[in-house]
Formats: sequence, structure tokens, C-alpha cells
Amino acid sequence: MAVTEHHGMEEVPELASLNMADKPDGPAAAAMVAAGIGIFVLGLLTTLAVPWTDLKDFLADFQLGQGVGPLAGKTTLTAIAFFVSWAALHYRWRDKDVDLKKMFNIGLVLGLLGALGTFPPFFERF
Repeated sequence: MAVTEHHGMEEVPELASLNMADKPDGPAAAAMVAAGIGIFVLGLLTTLAVPWTDLKDFLADFQLGQGVGPLAGKTTLTAIAFFVSWAALHYRWRDKDVDLKKMFNIGLVLGLLGALGTFPPFFERF
């Protein structure tokens, strides 16, 4: 079996024999970067809510009387950031091929920074 090329990379023979349609990488990259953005926003809001009581009070108002706790506003804004960035990036990259490794790494770095922001020994320093 011959090895075919896919966006400059070799494709394994087992996949080449399936004759699958070539699809753009942009939508997958959009989801990876948007996930990183969402996690980053959660970490940022968690960290910033410690020194800024006005932000903490603003985020607490997102409970809407349901008593779900102090993360309600943070997770609501995080979800909004994820869906807005996913939609925007998907629209921009829907028919394009992008560097998946680079987009994965961007999403990973943003996710790791966001996770750091939710780590109590980190955000309690503020």
C-alpha cells in the first residue's frame, strides 16, 4: 500500500485505504483553542476575585437566588467565553487547514495557566 500525504504529513496506509474525504482542520483547532480559553477564563476569574471584592460580589450575583455557591458567576462567564470563542474561531477557520499541533499547544498552555489560577495555593497569595 502506498503512503499518502495529508497536509504535508504522511498518512498511515490503513487510513489511506479507507478513501475518506479530506476535511479541513480548522473546526477541530477552534474547539481545542476555545477549550483553553474557557479554562483560562475560569482561572483568571478565580484568581482576580480574591483581591477584588467588587468582582467577587459581581460574580456572586450570577447565582440568581439558586444558592449554587461562589463558582456560579465564574462558571457562567467561563461557559460564555468558551462558546463565543468557539463560535468565532469556528467561523473563521471552518474551511481552513491550520497547524493542529500549534493550536493544540496554544490550548494546552491556556488550559494549564487556567488550571494554575484555580489552584488555592496560587490564588490565595493575592
